[in-house]
Amino acid sequence: MGAKGEETRARLIAGTRELIEEQGYFGTGLNQVLAATGAPRGSLYFHFPGGKDQLVGAALVQAGQEVADLLTTLAAEGADAAALTERLTEVFAERLASSDYTKGCPIATVALEVAGTNEPLRAVCAGVYESWQHILAEQLAAGGFRPAEASTAAGQALALMEGAVLLASVRRSREPLDDARHAVLHLIGAEKSRRP
Repeated sequence: MGAKGEETRARLIAGTRELIEEQGYFGTGLNQVLAATGAPRGSLYFHFPGGKDQLVGAALVQAGQEVADLLTTLAAEGADAAALTERLTEVFAERLASSDYTKGCPIATVALEVAGTNEPLRAVCAGVYESWQHILAEQLAAGGFRPAEASTAAGQALALMEGAVLLASVRRSREPLDDARHAVLHLIGAEKSRRP
């Protein structure tokens, strides 16, 4: 694939990400993606012969990888699980505030819509969340948690954060995220040293 093809593919994924985060899976149609990206219909099916689900899956993977890359980079720079929690809170809070509370977690909107009805996209969302949980669990293990406990605590932390994103959206306030951050820090034993 040439540079032009790569650019078109990237534009389709970026446009889809934007739309599904704002409107969800069911609220986003391929005609909207084409209109938003200016890509020809033939290019869409050339790059994504599986249609909407393949395109949405690619958008979810890319969005999830960006968060995973951020966490991995921070961990490589020496950030512990508490610091990762702090940064993830800020990422979600900034996304919510900058979008007037329409965008928080780049995966959650689609995950909530399709988990029970679309197995391929459910699996993509699950894979993204598992990658985030794995990174956090590695940092917890490095901080002294036994591996099984680290995985469980990382899953609990992620559940707290994802639930907080939903509450922050409907309340139009970052307070649920701050509350969840404190709960996660308490869960992992770092709350006393980090709470303002």
